[in-house]
Parts: sequence; C-alpha cells; structure tokens
Amino acid sequence: MHLIIAAALAVVAALAEFTVVPYLKIGQAVPHPVLVFGVIWTITGGLEAGLTWAFVGGLALDILGQRPLGSSAFSLLVAIGVASLVGGFLGRVRIAAPVIATAIASVVYSMLLLLSTTALSTAPITDAALAAVIPSAVYDTILAAIFGPLAVAVVARHRESERVDW
Repeated sequence: MHLIIAAALAVVAALAEFTVVPYLKIGQAVPHPVLVFGVIWTITGGLEAGLTWAFVGGLALDILGQRPLGSSAFSLLVAIGVASLVGGFLGRVRIAAPVIATAIASVVYSMLLLLSTTALSTAPITDAALAAVIPSAVYDTILAAIFGPLAVAVVARHRESERVDW
C-alpha cells in the first residue's frame, strides 16, 4: 500500500510541476516538486518507496512534458539513490537530512536531465539551461527546508506512537 501511495502522489507532483510550477518561477529558478517530495519520501519512507516515486514520477514527467521517454525517470532514479545515500549518512540529524540531500540531489538531477535530454534529442545544451541549475537547486533546497523537517517529524511521531512500551 505504501508503494501505491508513493506512485499516486508522484503523478500528482508531476501534474503540479507542469501546471502550477511555471507560475512559481523566480528569475531562472524553477522548483522541481517531483524531486523535492521524492527525496523527502525517500528519507522518511525508505529507498524502495523513493525508487517507486522516482520511476513513476519520472515517467509521468516524460509523458506530460513530451521529453524523451526515460530521461526524467533515469535522472530521478539516480538523484533519489544519491539522496538515499546522503540520508543514510545523516542518520543522527534526521531532521536536516531532507534539506542536505535535496541540495545535492537537485544538482545531480538537473545535470543528468540536461545530459540525457540532449543525448536523446537533437536539442543542444544552452548556457541559459546550465545557468539555471544552481538557482533551481537553491529553490529546491528552500522547499525541502519548509516541508522536509515537517514530514520527518510527523513520521517520527507516528512511529513513536506505534512502538509498544514494555
């Protein structure tokens, strides 16, 4: 059930990325809600749920955005894997893990998406696209700083209430 919810919410995030996000653009910075919430889901729910999120959300992004099929899914899978590794190293500071993992995963995702889209199509990499990587990563990190600690605290509280006292 956990994986089905992850897949459904990934599709909702992909729909939001193409409908609402263009209005949230600040300068060259564009948020990536599929990535941000995928990283948060991975930190709170585990790698398997995160990879489900990345695959389904990436395919939804490719289909909705008319990108080469598999480019977003591949980029998200790698970025979510990196975020899972970072989150594993930050076990002691679980509340800050989504923020730090998103900062790293956003750059990885944006660069891989640019490279894979360029490799699978005839479009060249432009300077404007490369210049938008860092501002978008900062935007994604700010979103993760808002929603990540909240999600980690809710999941920790939920797990705490399920724990049996002996």
